[in-house]
Amino acid sequence: MHCHIRIKGHLDPSWQQSLEELHIMHEANGTTLLSGVLKDQADLYGVLLKIRSLSLSLLALETSETSYETAEK
Repeated sequence: MHCHIRIKGHLDPSWQQSLEELHIMHEANGTTLLSGVLKDQADLYGVLLKIRSLSLSLLALETSETSYETAEK
């Protein structure tokens, strides 16, 4: 499943491996976008638990069965 997770603040890129290899993109408005492909809901829950354990504020979560790039073609 393709996943976009937006959190408040800028997350250090060193967390990328701990977050199931989701790509970390800092946005100009002071948020971080985590995006990429997760194997299943268990991986998604693991990422959400990591976000919670870091006391980060979850702003948005979007998932789809196909990637956004594929859906646009």
